[in-house]
Amino acid sequence: MKTHVKALVVGGGAVGTSIAYHLARAGWSDVMLLERDELTSGSTWHAAGLLPYFNMSFATTHIHDYSIKFYKTLEEETGLNAGFFVVGNLRMAQTQERMDEYMLYAATAETVDVPYEWMSPAQIKERWPLVRTEDLKGAIYHPTDGYINPADVTMAMAKGARQRGVVIERKWQVDGYEWAGDHWDVTVTKMVERGGNLVPSEEKEVIQAEHVVTATGNHAQRTARLLGLKIPAIPVEHQYIVTEPDPALVEWRKTNEQHPVLRDADAKWYVREERGGWILGPYERNAPARFLYDVPEAFRADLFPLDLDRIEEEYMSMIHRIPSSETVGLKDDYNGPICYTPDGNPLLGPAPGLRNMWLAEGFSFGITAAGGAGKYLADLMVEGEAEIDMASLDPKRYGSWMTTEYAARKNEEAYEHVYILHHPDEERPACRPLRTAPAYDRQKALGAQFGCVNGWERPNYYGPLDADENFDHDARSFRRGGWWPYAVEEAKAIREGVGLIDATAFTKHVVKGPGATAFLDWFTCNKLPKVGRINLTYALTSAGTTRTEYTIVRLAEDEYYLVSAGAWTAYDADYLRKAAEDKAPEFGYIEIQDVTSQWGVYAIAGPKSRDVLNELICDAEPETALSNKRFPWLTMRNIELKMCPVRAIRVAYTGELGWELHHPIEMGRYLWDQLMQADEKHGVKPVGARAQNWLRQEKSYRAFGTELGRDATPVEADLPRFIDLSKDFHGKDEMQEIGVRSKCVTLLIDGPEDCDPWGREALYDGDVRVGRLTSGGYSVAFGKSIGMGYVRPDLAVPGQKLKVRMLDQLWDAEITEDSPYDPKNETIRKDG
Repeated sequence: MKTHVKALVVGGGAVGTSIAYHLARAGWSDVMLLERDELTSGSTWHAAGLLPYFNMSFATTHIHDYSIKFYKTLEEETGLNAGFFVVGNLRMAQTQERMDEYMLYAATAETVDVPYEWMSPAQIKERWPLVRTEDLKGAIYHPTDGYINPADVTMAMAKGARQRGVVIERKWQVDGYEWAGDHWDVTVTKMVERGGNLVPSEEKEVIQAEHVVTATGNHAQRTARLLGLKIPAIPVEHQYIVTEPDPALVEWRKTNEQHPVLRDADAKWYVREERGGWILGPYERNAPARFLYDVPEAFRADLFPLDLDRIEEEYMSMIHRIPSSETVGLKDDYNGPICYTPDGNPLLGPAPGLRNMWLAEGFSFGITAAGGAGKYLADLMVEGEAEIDMASLDPKRYGSWMTTEYAARKNEEAYEHVYILHHPDEERPACRPLRTAPAYDRQKALGAQFGCVNGWERPNYYGPLDADENFDHDARSFRRGGWWPYAVEEAKAIREGVGLIDATAFTKHVVKGPGATAFLDWFTCNKLPKVGRINLTYALTSAGTTRTEYTIVRLAEDEYYLVSAGAWTAYDADYLRKAAEDKAPEFGYIEIQDVTSQWGVYAIAGPKSRDVLNELICDAEPETALSNKRFPWLTMRNIELKMCPVRAIRVAYTGELGWELHHPIEMGRYLWDQLMQADEKHGVKPVGARAQNWLRQEKSYRAFGTELGRDATPVEADLPRFIDLSKDFHGKDEMQEIGVRSKCVTLLIDGPEDCDPWGREALYDGDVRVGRLTSGGYSVAFGKSIGMGYVRPDLAVPGQKLKVRMLDQLWDAEITEDSPYDPKNETIRKDG
């Protein structure tokens, strides 16, 4: 066995072999893969092998698309047939709402060039007469995918990896990881067969690896324990059954190609052809999580007992949809563990807090994702960044607050939601509320309907109280939901009066010490503010794209308060700390503190916001304390609002006169009550995140995770005013070398009367697709839909007419000037 390698991949399923293959293809010649048993002996062996394109995520759609195309090339390269049956995928809809979901998905698919076709019930019946269609609304059909043999594709990738120099060792288990400063010492033990079990022997080795990738599937909790991490990848039972041959299918196949994969999402199942019969795979309720702490030594390529009672409803619905299956007997059954994560997306990227340790865990659709996961993770490792923004898959999207119980319950929920309508405004209920700000109960009593951001409960909007029996707070829609008119009123309140937003979920860090100023000057692309001032700035990746957006408040010469997106606390903390550790020898001591849970935040905004604060402020000259002279725009002051000390920042994400009120979190309820007491006099209205999102688009404020990400530079985001090219900063040369491939713009849209864009739609110039939206919503200032997105640079000019795809139609859109609402920032600078 080799004991010194460039990269060690741990895990020999489809994901691990793909990573090893793609690392070698990317030019790393010294790669080794370890598998504790046999290749494919984990979840890969009992996977059904489906390759569903369907995904609402831009990044994940890219990953699935790459996999499907890549698998078709393996036989030519390796001589092994990967068992890919390109039979197509028919995803049926029983309701118009399901068709709305497909239309929104299709808008995302279109931006990645995924082919699809729409089919009516009559067209389905004519082409595939075994399917009952009278209760269908229609379907979306993908002609280029189908299903694949998981073992065959894994072996083909393994052969391709070996051909490129990868060493694959079986029956070796990792028992320890230790970072030695510039490499990992990985202790491994030879596994041997004994009494039908696989057990450790006395033979051990230590492998020195510059990089390690864990792709350990169902064993992710053991991996987490060895690395001292929390990894919310826990398996859930997934069962499917195989029927005896269906005479009607056998007869039909005499004159037809293989039947396409069928998905009846409203019935929560997939069905595909298998040796003249059918495979039914349901995603039923109450499937339990397994192996919360470890996989038993005796569990190898094993299965759980089938629970037919649990899938009876789905089985009967298959008989309804394919009537000929009613008299067909059962041939085989499978009930095996499939790893999930709380949001259903894999954990793919650098491990938190560790150097050169990469995670590839939690693949609930591992066969579909394996090819693309290997390609884009290899890009991250070899090139420093991938061509797509991988943040939505990053392992650090879950913080240290996450527990085993949380992961298990949320993973069960993610399994159950595979075929539940994926509304853009959906909020899943499991494990909530968990992280709550002090005013949570106050807000709930006012009708707040909450969303979940990094575990925090955050008001999305304030609807009517429960006494209104005609309003369903749980109603979701792909169009304007029941919440929409309430968000409109909230947005109007900020534009016309005063609104109060709970922004406690914001990520907050303190960076201080002798090296803090030099470090942050190198780490971010804008000038650093003077003491008492603030600046908006960006930290770049090594490839020159946008890694994080920060509002930086300078508290002292060598002390800074950094505010960033609430969804990315661990993600931002890890990057910040690792960068500071790297630069400390050059710049001096740098101390970083995550103070997110120490500070609550209320944002008060609107023409009357100063009037409200004047009622509360304790100052020798209260009438001038908040004036432009004493408290200018883009400054910070320590003030007192009655009995609450406040770090007040004069900035407003809504683009109105306003302040962020950062306060000791334990005083959050008191301060909320004081602010809301001004309601009777000034009309203070509590406002949720949805209205805020609309308002920031009227100001063309970019948001991290939508307009800002690792697939575009700040220049491409059209933010030159926040880039100081007179200084050196991390990623500067790479950013300039990229140039401008596309450019961020704001558009006003004449869309349908009952729908606004969600930020996933394709943009057209005539018949040519020229870009995509990244955000969308409604503008109360202009009385129409609004969106932000990226287009070809030559089209990024105000007045340019485009089209946007919504509900499978093209609607008129026009690029506006940046900040179409109050472009001169007169309202935000209003004096008083």
